[in-house]
Amino acid sequence: MAYCFISDLHLHEGRQDLKRAFFSFLEEKVTKADKLYILGDLFETWIGDDDNSPFVAEVIDALQKANNSTEIFFMHGNRDFLLGKDFSSLTGMQIITDPSYEKMFNQPVLLMHGDLLCVDDVDYQEFRNTSRTPQWKDDFLSKSLSERKEIAQNLREISKQATGKKREEIMDVSQEEVIKVIKEHSVSLLIHGHTHRPNTHEIATDNLSAKRIVLGDWDKHGWYIWMDSNSCELRKFSIF
Repeated sequence: MAYCFISDLHLHEGRQDLKRAFFSFLEEKVTKADKLYILGDLFETWIGDDDNSPFVAEVIDALQKANNSTEIFFMHGNRDFLLGKDFSSLTGMQIITDPSYEKMFNQPVLLMHGDLLCVDDVDYQEFRNTSRTPQWKDDFLSKSLSERKEIAQNLREISKQATGKKREEIMDVSQEEVIKVIKEHSVSLLIHGHTHRPNTHEIATDNLSAKRIVLGDWDKHGWYIWMDSNSCELRKFSIF
């Protein structure tokens, strides 16, 4: 048995190389795993399950094929939190909550997108709380596709400008929050993405011994974690 974890692919029509890399990854790597966990931000933006663009149709088809051999689980990210039951049904993906507790090879594991750990970014956390409410989502999804695309683009521009003014440490996880969630869920391994800071961190404090593995975003390289009965490794490959 083997598990595969990815996040932060940020797929969009402007990066055909990422799309090709993802499709090849599904065919060549994911089919060898029993389960694939997509921990958020599969898409650069997601404006609703009624987006019927050819690009989205291609992604649906690729996920459908991969789902024939591998169970696929999806967790919402900060870019695609509006992805819903219709897309899940079409692809065969199962939507899981953030955070999600799993038992893997007799090891307690906590899976997260990662944005909930960035508690020092107060402005982002406030927007996250607002945009996750049923009222906000219903209001957004009631608009036309063209309106939603324009709003999403404007929100991305605002986010980029705000990010450029923030200190780097604010946009990273809070170590105190990391320790808090590990203790709350009694896990020895935390896997997440979001921060675009791929690395493996050993945590040894307050009589706590655990590991935090951070997935990287797909850009010049594709990042994934491969877990089997012998190891759990963060790996990368070149995207051409």
